[in-house]
Formats: sequence, structure tokens, C-alpha cells
Amino acid sequence: MGPEVILFVGEALSKYGFPEHHPFSADRQGAFWSEAQKQRLDRQVRVRAPRSATREELLRFHDDAHVRWVEACSNRGSGYIDYGDTPAFPGVYEAGASIVGTALEGLQCIMDGEAKRTFQPVGGMHHSRRHCAAGFCVFNDIGVVIDTLREKHAIKRIAYVDIDVHHGDGVYYPYESDPDLIAVDIHEDGNFLYPGTGHAHEAGTGEAQGTKLNIPMKPGEGDRDFAAAWERAEIHLRRHKPEFIIMQAGADGLAGDPLADLRYTPAVHVRAVQGLLKLAEETTGGRMMVFGGGGYDLGNIAAAWTAVLREMARDAPA
Repeated sequence: MGPEVILFVGEALSKYGFPEHHPFSADRQGAFWSEAQKQRLDRQVRVRAPRSATREELLRFHDDAHVRWVEACSNRGSGYIDYGDTPAFPGVYEAGASIVGTALEGLQCIMDGEAKRTFQPVGGMHHSRRHCAAGFCVFNDIGVVIDTLREKHAIKRIAYVDIDVHHGDGVYYPYESDPDLIAVDIHEDGNFLYPGTGHAHEAGTGEAQGTKLNIPMKPGEGDRDFAAAWERAEIHLRRHKPEFIIMQAGADGLAGDPLADLRYTPAVHVRAVQGLLKLAEETTGGRMMVFGGGGYDLGNIAAAWTAVLREMARDAPA
């Protein structure tokens, strides 16, 4: 068998979802987990429970004012954490902290040698900035992982690969001038879709110029178009030889998602995961974390994320 995979699911993560028919609902984990069990994927991985992040862990990426603001919104239990996309509810602080804590638990499992790969389907909150929530994302678990890799584990050259239909602005811009954060972001064109960023000319600034690759996709494009984009992505990643790989595997690029207009099938997730697993074996010692990201059709979520997990659970590529 290949290297063991650790999958994180649990009740604390199921509480991350917004009320009153919000598109980011609390039943996303359940849709994935039901299908994963039906396919018996739960028998091919190690399942671990979530944990909550401490305040000090949140502050590795976020500023203190933002953490205190989320606490206040959580205690109030109403209104919005951002400008109108991300509603407050009682316990939203704890739900967000569970996503970050679980990401750090996955990272620690990899760094301790328990597994080479982890999958956090409820995770990948790539819109939250250091100072604010945005786009359904309260805390940025990926940002906390990146800063933890640097501060605690002395790993500098990190690849961040994002195939969510929305540009990962909350990861891209904090590291836009960081030459050791190698970014690939394939998303629907920001001229048509939130957050309106991630244009092709955005390739990093200063010393980081050329370390970032944004590939906007036109509305209506599908698997064949993704395959062409992915060839560019792999060339870019191999050129920079990362020490660690983080993937955000949003399911909202699949045909039928109510918030976007790409026409992918789960084959794009298979292609991307296969490519990254091979690259990880070549440059990172196999170390790779995958986060579920977005997706607002429960059937698409189940199909995309089980495709991701199935590939991760296979034997490592030669």
C-alpha cells in the first residue's frame, strides 16, 4: 500500500455553515462523508477528529483586532462578520477556530511522519485576509498553515495550488511579494465573478515577480480547457521545486454550481491531484495537504471530494 492518508471529519466541522438558506450550508461535510462511506473510502484512510485552534495559533496569520471582532460577532450571534456575505451566528468563532485547529493537526501529522497526505474537506478558507473575514471565510486556515510551516518547521518554499472557481485572494495578496510562496490559481475570470481578482498579469511583485501564476478561465469552459491550463501549472510548479504542497480543491467549478459558470466534471480534480501527488513525490518527500474549499451543489461536492480522496488513497506515483 501507499503512504497512509489522514482524513479529518467530525461534528465540530459540521457546525461551520451559515443559517437562513445561505449557499454555504452546514450539510456539506455530510454530503461528502455519506458518499465516501458508500464508496468505502473510509476504509482506505485513517479518520481523525477535528480540534480547535488556540488564540495564539489564530494570531500566526490574523491580527488581534480581527480575532476579537469575530469573538464579538459570535457572542452577539447576529449581523455580519464582513460587509454582507458572511453572517454571524452563535458559535461562529468556535466553528472557525475548529477549521484552523484541524488544519494545524493535519500539518503536525505530516511533520511527525504519521502520514504524507491529509485531506480536510471542510477547510480551505481562502478569502479571509489577515485583518478581516470575506466571502464566507471567517479565518484563513491555509494562511495559518503557511505561516506555521515557516515559523515552526523552517519550511520556506511552499506551493499553493487553488482550483476553486473563485480566486484565492486571501492567500494570494498576503504573499504577493513573497518569492518562496509559489502560487498557481486556476479560477473563473474575475471580470465575471467574485472577488474580481486574479488577473493573468498578476504574477507576484518585487522579488516574487514570476513566482505566481493566475489563470482566469472564461465562463462556460470545461475539462479540455482546464487540461491546457494544468499543463502550464505543472511547468510552473516544477520550475520552482517546492518543499511542501498545499491544494485547495474547490468543487464550485463543476457544471451546475449555482454561484459560478464553469463546466468542469470531477475529472479535473483527478487530473490535478494526480499531478500534484507525482510532484510531491519528486520534490517534497510526498508531503501534501488538500483542503475542500468551496462548492454549493451538494452532489457536486460529494463527487469532487470523493474523487480527490480516492486519488490520494491510491499508491504513490512512481
